[in-house]
Amino acid sequence: MRHAAIALSILATLSIQAQTGFIPESTRQIAGQEMHHPLFGMSRSGAPPTRGFDLKYARCQWDLDPAVRYINGVITFYFTASTELSELALDLSDSLEVTEVERNGSSLGFLHNGGDQLVITLPASLGTGALDSVAIHYHGQPPASGFGSFAVTTHAGTPALWTLSEPYGAKDWWPCKQDLNDKIDSVDLYITTPMAYRAAANGLLTEADTLGNAITWHWRHRYPIATYLIGVAVTDYAVDEQYAPLSTDSLLMLTYAYPEHFSTAVNAATSLLPVITLYDSLFGPYPFAAEKYGHAQFGWGGGMEHQTMSFMGTFNKDIMCHELAHQWFGDKVTCHSWADLWLNEGFATYLSGLYYEYLNPVYWQFWKESKRLNIISQPGGSVYVTDTLDQDRLFSSRLTYNKASMVVHMLRWVCGDSAFYAGLRNYLDDPGLAYGTATTADLQGHLEASSGLDLSGFFADWYYGEGYPSYTTVWGQDADGTVTVDLSQATSHPSVDFFEMPVPLLFRGAGVDSTVVLDNTANDQVFSFHLPFPVDTVLFDPEIWLISGQNLVTQVPALEAAPTLAIHPNPSSTRIFWQAPHLGRMLRVSVLDAGGRRVLKPGTRATSVDISRLPSGPYVLELVGDKGVRRGRFIKE
Repeated sequence: MRHAAIALSILATLSIQAQTGFIPESTRQIAGQEMHHPLFGMSRSGAPPTRGFDLKYARCQWDLDPAVRYINGVITFYFTASTELSELALDLSDSLEVTEVERNGSSLGFLHNGGDQLVITLPASLGTGALDSVAIHYHGQPPASGFGSFAVTTHAGTPALWTLSEPYGAKDWWPCKQDLNDKIDSVDLYITTPMAYRAAANGLLTEADTLGNAITWHWRHRYPIATYLIGVAVTDYAVDEQYAPLSTDSLLMLTYAYPEHFSTAVNAATSLLPVITLYDSLFGPYPFAAEKYGHAQFGWGGGMEHQTMSFMGTFNKDIMCHELAHQWFGDKVTCHSWADLWLNEGFATYLSGLYYEYLNPVYWQFWKESKRLNIISQPGGSVYVTDTLDQDRLFSSRLTYNKASMVVHMLRWVCGDSAFYAGLRNYLDDPGLAYGTATTADLQGHLEASSGLDLSGFFADWYYGEGYPSYTTVWGQDADGTVTVDLSQATSHPSVDFFEMPVPLLFRGAGVDSTVVLDNTANDQVFSFHLPFPVDTVLFDPEIWLISGQNLVTQVPALEAAPTLAIHPNPSSTRIFWQAPHLGRMLRVSVLDAGGRRVLKPGTRATSVDISRLPSGPYVLELVGDKGVRRGRFIKE
């Protein structure tokens, strides 16, 4: 789409707040509710990220009563040694008590006393590639942490329990390896509850075994899964089952909802069926098609993308689309580091916008405008997270969600639709990334391969850099239809001196319109082209492809036909003077060198300029006012 000329019709300006189909505040709500837990260290001090072993399988057995804040469990891990290995370093809150660690029926020594670390001593060193297993017996009351990685509450007077581990809260309720870069290849979750309740979790429910007054719910998941994406919820759920049409088959969709909200939840879930089909068509098959997609209601206002079973605090369409989108971006391919969280949240936010573009287009423009306005409400901030222990920054709705989503939108603009979607499908299907983790460099590489572009400058500006551009567009048209545009920008933050972007302008007049895309590669760049109609209006980026703010569009008589400006003394070695009659309100005063680069920008009220520091040679003084343009040549001695 970068170079296409497009005829546009602009939607009338309406109050976003008055619309019922799109709620701008929903992104802030999603961000706030995904800010789940106070941050702790993620690995043992001095240990390599892999900790010397690769998790292959986990069998998790939990006794849970939603009326009691308590957990009793046995976690069995199968793992292979990735190096010579004599101990296992796991994460587990000091609030929980480990009673025994077994290996092949024999007890192992362990240390669990400080720093939320559980270190298990193996009876003998394992060689690289060796497969082994341990079973950890533990129990206790999970800590009442700030956002509740393990929560016990009620709904309509009925007890409810749920877990929520992103980013560092899994160790609050089960012994685990809380690293992003070692997904567990396969899990079985056995959740024993009192008979009055149901348990919702990842994967497929294979059986429910009754023993006395208790029932064990067996959920089986046969896809690699990051630790923080394992979730369990228990209450008196009512259950709905539907099927979503996919490109190759149909997908089971389950909804576990509180009985008092069941009808509302089922209606909302039904409305999500075409969104599942949409994402499946745009980004490739639903990643966990052999199992399901599901919703489990829980006690937060937002949602959490637990793999194959999103936990929903509300059945708002924006949030439902966001959590569904995570099954591709965040679950199938997970950010390799929390510094790259935008690979999860930015894309999930953008895909929630695609719902409006494709299925509810009246709100698409409002969606983009709400993101843009929130982004430019402050002058700085990068998408890249420099401090992953800063919880507010990590889950910043303005940066990690809104700015990141509009950076995705601009990548689509720069690459073009065909290359954009092809690059994303290749990224998701890359054998080295699929069902694993990815970095921003991985994404960049796939988009560069599909588009043929070098995106290094784009990512330097928009991912690592801060702020946004403010554009000034000065245009004029002469009698033969030639349009001249002078395009300049100022940046809101010093980390980026210039944002190189294709810039769309919509030209209107005589009942017709046309969009021209300017390849803006330098500041104060001049473009000339012919339009076969008299232009009376120019709109800057009317479809909102760019993050920008405080833009100005001004018409002047044709720039190339600007009358000569008298300058004195000329030549001069120190200072030049001029007079500018009939230019009206002055918009810009500039001195240009022989290459057309602006080397001095005196204030708009200046009537002279010090040129003593300029190298000797020819220059042009340019005055741009709202009633015309004057240019004059002079020599610096």
